[in-house]
Amino acid sequence: MKLKKLAALLAAAGISSPVFATNGMNMEGYGPVATGMGGASYAYDNGTAGLINNPATLALMASGSSRFDIAIGGLHPDVTSKMAGRPDAGSDGTAYYMPAAGYVRKDGKITWGVGMMAQGGMGTEYGSNSFLSGYQSAGYLLSGGMAGSQGVSGMENRSELGIGRVMLPLSYDVSDTLKIGGTIDYLWGGLDLQMVMPGAMFAGFSGFGGAAASPLGKAGGSMVAALGGFGLQDVNWAQFSFSEGDNKMKQRLTTTGWAGNLGFVWKATPALSIGGVYHGKTSLKDMEGDGAVNMSVVMGGAVAPMSVSGRLKIVDFQWPETYGIGASYQASNKLMLAADYKRIGWSGVMKNFQMKFTAGGNGGMLAGLNGAVMDATLYQNWDNQNVVMLGGSYKMSEALTLRAGVNLASNPIPDALMNPLFPAIVENHLALGVGYAFSKASSVDFALTHAPNVSATNSNMGVTSDHSQTNWQVMYSRRF
Repeated sequence: MKLKKLAALLAAAGISSPVFATNGMNMEGYGPVATGMGGASYAYDNGTAGLINNPATLALMASGSSRFDIAIGGLHPDVTSKMAGRPDAGSDGTAYYMPAAGYVRKDGKITWGVGMMAQGGMGTEYGSNSFLSGYQSAGYLLSGGMAGSQGVSGMENRSELGIGRVMLPLSYDVSDTLKIGGTIDYLWGGLDLQMVMPGAMFAGFSGFGGAAASPLGKAGGSMVAALGGFGLQDVNWAQFSFSEGDNKMKQRLTTTGWAGNLGFVWKATPALSIGGVYHGKTSLKDMEGDGAVNMSVVMGGAVAPMSVSGRLKIVDFQWPETYGIGASYQASNKLMLAADYKRIGWSGVMKNFQMKFTAGGNGGMLAGLNGAVMDATLYQNWDNQNVVMLGGSYKMSEALTLRAGVNLASNPIPDALMNPLFPAIVENHLALGVGYAFSKASSVDFALTHAPNVSATNSNMGVTSDHSQTNWQVMYSRRF
């Protein structure tokens, strides 16, 4: 299909690179015009970012005109995880970049176009030397420290998730005061996962060695049962390893799918506009890719490495439905105020993170595992998220516009299930923006946001994660 070929070309240009989003896995704003006003975007013209914000706003441009936007953003999270008695673990994932582009044209009452941008994601990189990778075996299951220093994994502990969209919009002028619009979206995305578990956690997930059930998740299937037949006495650590390594343009586990959204804008008075939008839940295929489950085990009183090759599937990972409503008010020729509210339905898609590993391609003594399956579930139980976006813009001159705003959000992740690999716990943002028009045809816009530090403690793991973030976006626009 032509649309899939387009998406593949855009992905090759770097659009699939992961980002660390800040309203859960969503960005706090899309496009620097809206982001500079705290993300408020539902009821005024904010350029081709309206493709993802509210497609009805695209119809606010003048008939017979066209617009092209090209943008890039930088996300700079500062994440540190802590455990009593261990040195702090700082994430090396401190810079993620996301390009975007869009073209729209209005002919009569119809507005159409195409665009692409990063939807969102999350990730951390703790490396191989932090306490999150250096688990010790002592007392974790049966051996009481039999493995000694070999209980230190020295394995990478990291994650990268990114989702991108190509959007085809169609908007219509129902009347001079009412605009409606929608998009059909083609999505693609990927996940790199190198997740290290201490032996106690692995045992609690699988019930290995009679361990008590873990409050964090569970595991089962024919592979778990088969491992018991190898004479395992202890498991020091285990690592799910599915990664493209340092390649930021590609992830090992990949998916594609479809989604869409609908919106409206109603000009209630010459100064007041009201807008609303509904984003449907995505229909993504299961993420899949090849890799291995690596383990350090104790058999016959001795430590032995074990690496089981196979294919991992992330089952039914979806982006949630979202709905919102907002208003913009032209208080004067120079001052515009905007306020939006949205509700993100994380509870409908982030109850569990489900993984299905099928062993394959193994030789020697592990050949007997080929075809065996391990089903693993990480409990998530995310809450629905309420987000309030407030902002304003002020025209200092015909060329210069200043913007400011706030983005106020609840944390969707229960503390007891917060995973230091995915600490999407940021709540509030402060935003500033500026726009400069070189002429009626060309302009540039910039936005800067800062999310103050938020802490959450997973009492089941004894790990506290701190997360703050500073982000920016810049866009060049050409009208013709």
